[in-house]
Amino acid sequence: METKTGIETVAVPAGRVTLSDRRTERSWAVELAPYRLGAFQVTAGLYARVTGAGAAAEEQSPAVGVSWWDAVRFCNALSRSEGLAPAYQLADGDELGEEDEEGRAIAWDRSADGYRLPTEAEWEHACRAGTTGPRYGSLDEIAWFRDNSAERVHRVGGRQPNPWGLYDTLGNAWEWCWDVYDAEVYGSYRVLRGGGWFDEHWSCRASVRRRSHPTFRVDDVGFRIARSVAD
Repeated sequence: METKTGIETVAVPAGRVTLSDRRTERSWAVELAPYRLGAFQVTAGLYARVTGAGAAAEEQSPAVGVSWWDAVRFCNALSRSEGLAPAYQLADGDELGEEDEEGRAIAWDRSADGYRLPTEAEWEHACRAGTTGPRYGSLDEIAWFRDNSAERVHRVGGRQPNPWGLYDTLGNAWEWCWDVYDAEVYGSYRVLRGGGWFDEHWSCRASVRRRSHPTFRVDDVGFRIARSVAD
């Protein structure tokens, strides 16, 4: 399905996914309702059009150098542009939620029909697409990573999609998720998934978790949008 702004989204079925953390040797299962997920990472061109940022040098490359806060504000702006209810209520809105180290706050309105970041569980469920191994195909065919990327980001959709029609869930750019990584140890750091163009093969696996501060902007980190499905 294509949105009003030309974003192609894929229907992801309900399911159950088991997440694991290598550092703590902990695993936990999550039940998921159906949702929709962008077939591609948000591109630099789309990001520029929605946010009013300067023109992108390569419009079809992933929008990288985007912080977690940039990504959630993009989701709200995209929602408003399509006449949808924003999923996030920020510190400059009426309702305050979880607060970060800079004193800003955010709340996720789970009843809203607008765009949002996927949860970590939604991301892994969609990445695996019913497969059970570390990857949904041969890494050289499905992902841009250190061995084949020439150490640069590439246009989205240049590798083979997974069985559900999602591109670049592994490689090209890491993707922000909604979740806090480990509040007790890392505070407000958020989860990143998928691996990027500079990563070795072992980082480009469906189960790999990484973290970064929500204000950081890095040249191998982007995101893709999700949307809840009405009951």
